[in-house]
Amino acid sequence: MKRRTFLTSSAVSLSAVAGCLGGGGSDLAVTPTDGDVDGYPPEFGEVPEKRTVDTSSFGTVTENGVKVPLAPIDVVHYWYKRGEARIADARGERSYKASHVYGAVLSQAAPDRRSSADPVMDWPKDDRIVCYCGCPHHLSSIRASQLINEGYQNVYVIDEGFWEWHKRGYPMRGNDVSNKPKNWVVSGETDAALAGRNAWARHRPSEQVESTDITDDGSYELHLKFHEVGPDSTIEVETPSYTVEGKLKDLATGTVQG
Repeated sequence: MKRRTFLTSSAVSLSAVAGCLGGGGSDLAVTPTDGDVDGYPPEFGEVPEKRTVDTSSFGTVTENGVKVPLAPIDVVHYWYKRGEARIADARGERSYKASHVYGAVLSQAAPDRRSSADPVMDWPKDDRIVCYCGCPHHLSSIRASQLINEGYQNVYVIDEGFWEWHKRGYPMRGNDVSNKPKNWVVSGETDAALAGRNAWARHRPSEQVESTDITDDGSYELHLKFHEVGPDSTIEVETPSYTVEGKLKDLATGTVQG
């Protein structure tokens, strides 16, 4: 596999890659090309020395009956700079196009959003795969659990999520990398018997989606960081027992119920 090369800050200026990266640090890149399908980052001029990572020490989250390992972001960044992990973005296409980890592919969590063209389906099942989302790790844990159930043997999620990657200025690309969308919180209630199931929020026009677990008392809290979505945008909230539509400003100021 031939990967693109990342240059250090002494070799290329930030202005040369405007629109490709987030914040500072030494992880500056040459202008990327389209068509990434392997999930690997470009090569770096400076690669961290090899060290032991005890993955058995990672926390886990249970999703769809599967224990999904939560990899700390500093470990993922270490794997990333060494080219030792394939990266998969579990969010929607609109969020991915706005900003994503440089080299990551789109591999959406929601069953009605996934495509037969998902490049992850062509990856070897023993390769290390790291999924991420922005909530910080609900959509990514859903996607990781799906992959584990499909026979992938070495799957993790970024514990702190994409927006911590963004905050640290780690390598990114997209058409709106500098923008961090407003966080809208939508709270709701449903039957307590549905604890452990998923609640979903969708903005149908842009196909952006977010999810969270229903808690033991039937409550849930959705954190929506949708691009170009405002208070008057129509959001669909779905649980296994009901679907509700409303303006975001209204959904975010009350308690959604069926």
